[in-house]
Parts: sequence; C-alpha cells; structure tokens
Amino acid sequence: MAPPQAGKQKRPTSKARRRPAPLAAAGIALLVAGSLAGGVYEVIDTRNDPRRTAAGDTSEVPPTAPPSGPVTNVADAGQVAPLRRVVPPDVLAVRGGGGSITRAQIAKIAKLAKVRDVVAVSGGAVQLQGRSINTFAVDPSSFRSWTPPGTAKKTDLWTALAADQFVVSATAAEQLQLARGFQYPIVARTMPSLTMGGAGTLGLPGIDMLVSRKTGTDLGLVPNVAVMVNAPGANPAKVVKGVGKVLGAGANVVNLHERKYQAPADGGRPGSYMDLYRQAATTCPGLSWTVLAAIGQVESDHGRNAGRSSAGALGPMQFMPATWRAYGVDGDRDGKADIMNPYDAVPGAAKYLCANGAGKGGKQLYRAIWHYNHADWYVQKVLALARAYAARFR
Repeated sequence: MAPPQAGKQKRPTSKARRRPAPLAAAGIALLVAGSLAGGVYEVIDTRNDPRRTAAGDTSEVPPTAPPSGPVTNVADAGQVAPLRRVVPPDVLAVRGGGGSITRAQIAKIAKLAKVRDVVAVSGGAVQLQGRSINTFAVDPSSFRSWTPPGTAKKTDLWTALAADQFVVSATAAEQLQLARGFQYPIVARTMPSLTMGGAGTLGLPGIDMLVSRKTGTDLGLVPNVAVMVNAPGANPAKVVKGVGKVLGAGANVVNLHERKYQAPADGGRPGSYMDLYRQAATTCPGLSWTVLAAIGQVESDHGRNAGRSSAGALGPMQFMPATWRAYGVDGDRDGKADIMNPYDAVPGAAKYLCANGAGKGGKQLYRAIWHYNHADWYVQKVLALARAYAARFR
C-alpha cells in the first residue's frame, strides 16, 4: 500500500477540538497485552479528568506541568545532544488510576538500594491509522540513552523527535505501513498532523511511539505516568518489589530482564548489552556470557563510562588502542571496527579472551581475564560478578 501523501489536513471545528478523543477505555486502565508489540501500556480518556467533572466543564483542560525528577533533562530545542552514555533500563513502572507519579515517589525510588538512574515520562494512548498506540513523551537528548544501543546511536531519529516529529517502533512502522517523512493525523485531546521521523527498536514492552515533551503536552498525555529505573548490580526482582511498594496498588511494575519483555532487535541484532554479551560469547565455545557481562560492568558499567581511562583505554570494554588494532571486530558489519561501538567492542572482548584460552575454563579462564587487566583482584572481582550473573539469570 502506498503511503498517504503529505498535504493539508482538514482543520477540525471548534466543537470537534473540544471533544475528547475516543480511546479504548474510560479513565486510565493498565493492560498487560494488546499493543502492537504486546506488553504494558496506559490508555487515557480525558472525559474523566477530575479537573473538569468537578465543575461540570467539558472543555479542554491544559495538563499540569510534570514534576521534575532526580534526572536532569536537556531542554528540547529542535536539536539533540550527543550520545554520551547508555543507561540500560532494569524496571519499567506505569502508574494506574489516572494520576501522575509524584516528586516524592520519584525521590523514594531514586533512594532504593543500588538504584542509579530514574527517568519519568508522560504517556498515554493515542490513535494513529485507526489503531490505539501506546505513547511516551520524552526529552530526546536524555531519553535516547535508555534505548537499545543500536537505536541510541541513530542521531537522525532523535533529531527528528526533537523537531516535534514522531518516532515509532519497527513493529508499528511495518504493521501500520508508515513512511518516514509523511504526515499522519494523531488523534488524542487534540488532532495534529505530525511527520513520521523514523522507526527503531524502542526496547519498551507495549510502547510503540515516542513524541517530544511539547507534543505530549499538546496531545494531553498524562504527566509522569511512568518511570524507568536503572539499578546496576541489583536483583531486578527486588527493585520491582521496592518500586511497587513506593507506587502502591494499581501500579504495574515490570522486570525488563524477563524474557517475555525482551523486544526484538533491528535486523536480528542484539537489543541490549545483555543480548550482546550472550551473542558474543557464542563466538568462543566454552566462554560464558556472564564473564563478558562482568567485564562490561567492571570496565564501563555497561557503556556508562566509556571515555578514555587514565591508562588510555577506550570504549565500553576499555581496550587499549594497540590491543584493539590486533583484536578489534566489525561486529555490526558497517565496514569499520569501532572501539567505541558496543556492537564491535563486546565481540572484540570475546575474541581477545578466547585467544588467551578463556573457552577452556579453569586456570585458562583465570589467565585470560588476567591478560585483560594484569591484577589478581581484577580477576577475582570479574569471576565473582560472573557467578552473580549466572545465579540471577538462570
């Protein structure tokens, strides 16, 4: 089917603009399935906005400004900041009952054991091409860090989002036959025609569209309806329990490490660091992916601190440039072996470990890790973390 041609859209009448969008359910309802990709999502209906019904008013009510969370966002200005780190989300929580997650609740979540990063987003369901689409409104400059590495690297995608275009999951783009650069009417509290800026793997169960925070406000999405939590080294199940206790009954809190919530990656590529470790380990028979995960955590905290070390090492797996020239891998087949690219660096680490006998286990594995960093404390720390990963992800 050919994509619809861009052009003028019929402007709704004043009465039509005031009419709430016909969405899938009255009020806010949490569902565990039903989106294009399946998973957790919010459905909103402005008809039940208490700010209206209390006064018997059915006119449009501007949403309140979302409370600020512990994560400082870069302001949207039609441009997007460079990708400086990757923040793998461990837990996604969506507030039920029609309300927003409060500043106090965000602060409590940020203080949970081993929680390092928290980001709050507006969200809700809108209609696109006659289908209900679960949408987050985000700051592209900061939120890109929370998406899978391949998507986070797509600067053009985030630049489009910063310019108030919309971005969809690869699944939504295919099922709804959306074409980049074309305009589509988005039906919510208002009915703007927005340009599709691109598609990619979002890595969020049930979320199939992203818009800018400005667009989210215009559409009437619920402020701070969801939070994403990063807690490196924590047991995700314990984080889920802690977040659930903070948010109370009605919240849907998801452990994103559960296999059923793992989103498919673009072109069959891994969609997260954990997937990268698993795939790279298969290139070295006998090497457990948990060893790569442990090294990734020690060296850069899974890409968060990938800059140059005091010794001159670089990238998510902290290779010395001379070592990289010998063992670098073009893992994503883009024609270059990039020390800063996790799709290259992780398989490069597997290659280096394998060359030093890591696949043989025992003393050979110890020796191979020692070659990675010449210190016994380092080897012992990596092996201890590898055992912890093995116990957590059986």
